[in-house]
Amino acid sequence: MDERGRKGARRRRTGAKDVRGKRPDRNAQDTGGRNPGVNGPRKKKSSRAKRQRRNMFLRFLIAAVLIIAAAGIVVAWYKYGSSNEKADLERYYGLDSEDGLAVVINDQVIRAEEDAGDGQEAPVPGKIFDGEYYLEYSVVRDYINKRFYWDPNESVMLYTLPGGSVTVQADSSDYTVIGESRSEEYVILRTEGTAAYIALPFIQAYTNMEYSVYDTPNRVVVTSKWGEIETAQIRHDTQVRYQGGVKSPILTEVSKSDKVTVLEDEDDWMKVATEDGFVGYVKTNALKNIKTETVSRDFVEPEYTNISKDYTINMAWHNVSNADANNYLSEMLADTEGLTTIAPTWFSIADTEGNMTSLGSADYVNYAHQSGLEVWAVLRDFHGGINSYDETYQVLSYTSKRTRLIDQTVAAALELGVDGINLDFELISTQCGEHYVQFVRELSVRCRQNGLVFSVDDYVPQPYNEHYDLEEQGAVADYVILMGYDEHTDSSYEAGSVASLGYLEDGITDALEKVPETKFIAAVPFYTRLWFETPKTEDELAAEAGTEAASYPDKISSEALGMDEAQEAVANAGAQVQWDDRTKQNYAEWEADGGTYKIWLEDNQSLEEKLKVIRDNQLAGVAEWRLGWENPSVWSLILQYIS
Repeated sequence: MDERGRKGARRRRTGAKDVRGKRPDRNAQDTGGRNPGVNGPRKKKSSRAKRQRRNMFLRFLIAAVLIIAAAGIVVAWYKYGSSNEKADLERYYGLDSEDGLAVVINDQVIRAEEDAGDGQEAPVPGKIFDGEYYLEYSVVRDYINKRFYWDPNESVMLYTLPGGSVTVQADSSDYTVIGESRSEEYVILRTEGTAAYIALPFIQAYTNMEYSVYDTPNRVVVTSKWGEIETAQIRHDTQVRYQGGVKSPILTEVSKSDKVTVLEDEDDWMKVATEDGFVGYVKTNALKNIKTETVSRDFVEPEYTNISKDYTINMAWHNVSNADANNYLSEMLADTEGLTTIAPTWFSIADTEGNMTSLGSADYVNYAHQSGLEVWAVLRDFHGGINSYDETYQVLSYTSKRTRLIDQTVAAALELGVDGINLDFELISTQCGEHYVQFVRELSVRCRQNGLVFSVDDYVPQPYNEHYDLEEQGAVADYVILMGYDEHTDSSYEAGSVASLGYLEDGITDALEKVPETKFIAAVPFYTRLWFETPKTEDELAAEAGTEAASYPDKISSEALGMDEAQEAVANAGAQVQWDDRTKQNYAEWEADGGTYKIWLEDNQSLEEKLKVIRDNQLAGVAEWRLGWENPSVWSLILQYIS
């Protein structure tokens, strides 16, 4: 081949392309006989794709993490963040009508009861009539001033003052104050069915209270309790919530330096009341300057003056069941010593119209006076023409019937020349409670007007007799007498003491929280009960199944015995007497007549323990039930402690 041909061939070799038309890489490594132009570039492209896929995964992972984090923030906010939900104030205050008035009394929101207890819808706490604000009667009675009294039977409202009553007829602007006619520019008392609503300004005229009214929604804020309260200032703008917790609905907004009343400390949250009637919760750290303040208002409370004896009273009840019993007074008094007062059971309610029957005797009164004794005639709601809870209620729930009973009682007392009235009503149901207390007020006024000492007999305080209202009795009566016996009665399911020392002690302690000692007389028994127990039969237990009686395995009966009779019963049985340190009484039991007899004796030893308690509490005196059941030796013992 010539020179030109060799050069051309060299050019063809050096400029040769691979089968895909690309020049081979001069720096390509030996592939060991494999075609470098086929596998090399493929590997490079695969690596780039892997990087792209890896980057895409990382971006997806980061996005997923961000989404999860965002979701966590949302969940955390939903769980822990503050809610801006507003409370439904109509529901909060219990409003369901345009004329409804929300009522807040002494930092408590008052809402209607679910029902009136007789299947009827309960009245709302407040209403607006013709632009005037009114509160429902039971709200006034229970939360503001219990001396307001509403008689739905005769549509009259009363407010008893020391000298007489304020009388208001329903749906009228006119009223009387102890017989003097007066009038207001508004209707004083509105009625809707059996519900009665009293105008706020009229309530305030007789009550130590202040009130303010607000709108959106319409509400009234009443303060009738005075004394020490805890207050605080708001540290910064915040919300008052329905309950403690940032998720609870917002009742209202409060601003920095606003003043609130602190009601309860619940660690991170405080229950507070705002001045405009919202009661809810704020964070504890939102409060500052927490302190105790004394709040008061100038108001002259009506004063119930009382007749108070300048000696310690020693009164015995004389159970007079018929007119002939009056003739034995001299015999009943023959062995007594140190008595100051005798209380014959003369007056009873004759019928459900409020008429009264009397066993009184002027000769009896004259003899008692000659013997240096005052006579406090007893008025009872049993052992007369009526003898049931329902019949007593029928009398006391009508103003006209109460008036009739009081008129006749006072007239009889004045005619006989007695020195006082002793009220012994023991058939008072819970429903009758407010009517009974009103009767006590009205009778106290009439006794005061006529110079008669007025005393009221009461059970040992228990939850079931709270409606007798010892506190009000202590205000309006001259003396309150605690009947410190009947711990166990003939209707009890088990045998027990008539009057253990602890029973009397607890009764005195509880009563002294409501009645001053200068008006408080404690009564002790001159009797006990002889109990007889026999095991119940299978048939008797089966018949009592599901009742309280079924919890007691023995059938019991009892009879009341005076002091000497009780000692005689123990002696006749030849029983051993031992001191019961729990009841502070001598105790005996014996087997006879197919059963067990038990007796807790009332004697000088047990009586002395009771007299010590009466003396140590500096009470106004002692009373005894009943004259004729005592051993004569008790009188000198009583004189040692009551003088």
